[in-house]
Amino acid sequence: MKSEKVPTKTITQNDVAKEAGVTRSMVSYVINGNSDRSVAPATKRRILDAIEKLGYRPNKAAQALQQGDVEFASNRIGVVLCNAQVFSRPYYADILSGIHTAAHENNYHVTFIRFFEELKDPVLFNELIHPEEVGGLILVSLDQCLAQEDDRKIIDRIKERVPNVVCVEWQYDGLCSIGFDRLLTAQKACDYLFTKGITDIAYIGEVDDRISGVERSFSNHGKNPLELKTEAAYTVPSGYSAAKKFLEENKLPQGFVCGSDEVAFGVMCWLNENKIDIPGQVAVISIDNIEMSGYTNPPLTTMNVQKVSMGAKAVEMIVQNKGKAEIEAIDITLPTSIVERKSV
Repeated sequence: MKSEKVPTKTITQNDVAKEAGVTRSMVSYVINGNSDRSVAPATKRRILDAIEKLGYRPNKAAQALQQGDVEFASNRIGVVLCNAQVFSRPYYADILSGIHTAAHENNYHVTFIRFFEELKDPVLFNELIHPEEVGGLILVSLDQCLAQEDDRKIIDRIKERVPNVVCVEWQYDGLCSIGFDRLLTAQKACDYLFTKGITDIAYIGEVDDRISGVERSFSNHGKNPLELKTEAAYTVPSGYSAAKKFLEENKLPQGFVCGSDEVAFGVMCWLNENKIDIPGQVAVISIDNIEMSGYTNPPLTTMNVQKVSMGAKAVEMIVQNKGKAEIEAIDITLPTSIVERKSV
């Protein structure tokens, strides 16, 4: 004999209110994170305990119907990343940590994290990039994947669809942004080598403003920027390969400026394997100051980039409606600073 499935009762906010001994409106305030009304910590705890005990799940459709679709989405943030590789990179993990922490502290919710390539699917684009789905968008390092004019058209469509957008680690005309000055930071890194009496300097890393920063440092210290030797690298393995290639095609310099800590890890690994003393024979300085940079052999001297703060401030800009299209675009540049360790 077939057993009948007993229907499960839907738990409502009224049930939670009864269990916690409070009004339904009080439950709604806690669930929706309404900042207009404070709730005593003990009361909030009773409500949260009741939610856990009863297994209450918010009915999104009912919430949207009650609040209006756009208002319902107003405290929901979407994040778009340049590609899937960022998940394996500690630098971007810190940025995402800053986003999630700030969203939680401001009673906002990160509703999705997607890759730019996915938005080329018009069905997914229409589903996610909509004011009834999110109240704000954070676009992280998308300059790395805007290869064609059609890619820029997607950004322009995002600007039209979502009123509150902030770029992190890149800039786009008409959108607010937050990042650090790559040129100035690389210049400071190279300047630091010069102050240590190291004048034979090469660059391994990202091909962007960082190279211009090293060239400017050369000029400021009386060296011809055309003498700067460079190798492109973006990851630990490519940093390793670039260091190897450098010795095959050039003599080793007295010092390397690396575009990122990950590139520096690869460079230092190759130098250590080949018993080239750091910093006795070759000094190494880089940019980022991710956590592992303090645990290399020797510990890496690097320029600290405020990664967590970049993510957090992007959320704050959305919370404060500073990313809205009708407001003049704001570009925030966070300062960087030297973290002296043993590799120079």
